[in-house]
Amino acid sequence: MKAFESINKGFNNVFVAGEMSIGVVVPIDDYAVGAPPNMSAHLERAQLVESLGFKALWLRDIPFNVPAFGDVGQTYDPFTYLGYLAGQTSEIALGVSSIALPLHHPVHVAKAAATIDRLSGGRMILGVASGDRPDEYPAMGIDFESRGEQFREAVAYLRAAQESFPTLETAHYGKLDGRVDVLPKASGHKIPLLITGRSRQSLEWNAEHGDGWMYYLRDPYSQQHTITEWRDLVARHATYDKPFMQAMYVILHPDPDFRPQPIQLGFRTGIHFLNEFLQLLKEVGVNHLAINLRFDTGNTEDTLERLAEHVLPNFHSADK
Repeated sequence: MKAFESINKGFNNVFVAGEMSIGVVVPIDDYAVGAPPNMSAHLERAQLVESLGFKALWLRDIPFNVPAFGDVGQTYDPFTYLGYLAGQTSEIALGVSSIALPLHHPVHVAKAAATIDRLSGGRMILGVASGDRPDEYPAMGIDFESRGEQFREAVAYLRAAQESFPTLETAHYGKLDGRVDVLPKASGHKIPLLITGRSRQSLEWNAEHGDGWMYYLRDPYSQQHTITEWRDLVARHATYDKPFMQAMYVILHPDPDFRPQPIQLGFRTGIHFLNEFLQLLKEVGVNHLAINLRFDTGNTEDTLERLAEHVLPNFHSADK
C-alpha cells in the first residue's frame, strides 16, 4: 500500500505514516459526572493548545443531556463551535469525535463540515458514528434499531455531496436526482471521514468506506492485534493505507516518577510512565492520540504546558 492519502491540511498534519501525533479533547477542563463543564476559559485554552504544538482539537456531538450517560461534552453545538474556533485559530486541526450520523440529516452534516473546512483553510476532520445513547432516538422520532442502516446511507450521502449535482437514492434521507447540488464543496477532493468503533458495521466495511478509524483504549498487545486486523482489511480494499487513532483519559501526577493507576479508559500517572506507554502505542501502530483531561483536577494550563514540554517533543517530528 501507499502511505496515507493526502486529503486536506488537517488530516495531512495529524496523520503521518509511522508516526504518532497528539491532540486534545474539548472541553479542556475537569467536570463532574453528569455536570456541564465550565467553559469560561475555553477559547484561551484552545489557543494555548495550538500554541503549544498539539496537532488537533476534538469536539463531541452530544445533542441531549442524558443523565444516565453522565457526560454532556462541551455542551455547545459541535459545528457552530468549530466554526467559531476556525476563526480563532490558524494551524491546528479541527475534529469531531464523533457526529452521530443517524441523528442528523446528512445534507446538513455535509454542508456544515465543508463550510468549516473552507473557513479554516482545510483543517476539518469529520469523525462519524452510529450513536450509542438510546434515549436520544425517540426524542427525535428516529428508530434506534435501524441506526446501522441509516449510518451506511448517511456515509454514502456525505460522499455523494462532494460530487457536482450528485445522484443518490436512500430509504431514510431522500433522493438526489442530479438536479440540485450541495454547496460548498470541501477544500480538497473530500472531507476526511474517520469511523468510530464499529458503528454497527463490519470492520471490513469500515476499512473500505472510511478514511481512518477511531477506536478505544486497549492494552498495547490487544491494540496491536486490532490494528493489524484493520490494516490487513484496508490493504484488500484501498490503494492507500489508512490511519488509526484513539483517545485516552489522563490525570497527570506532579511526581514524574509516579507509577500508573488505572482510571476510566486511561491512567493517573507521572510523565515518565506516560511517555513509556505512548511509545508503546506508537510502536503498535497508533497514529494519533487524543488526550482527555476531564478527570485531571490540577491546573489545566500547567498540565498542558508540562505535556508540551515533556511529551510532545518525543512524538512530533518537527520538535525532536
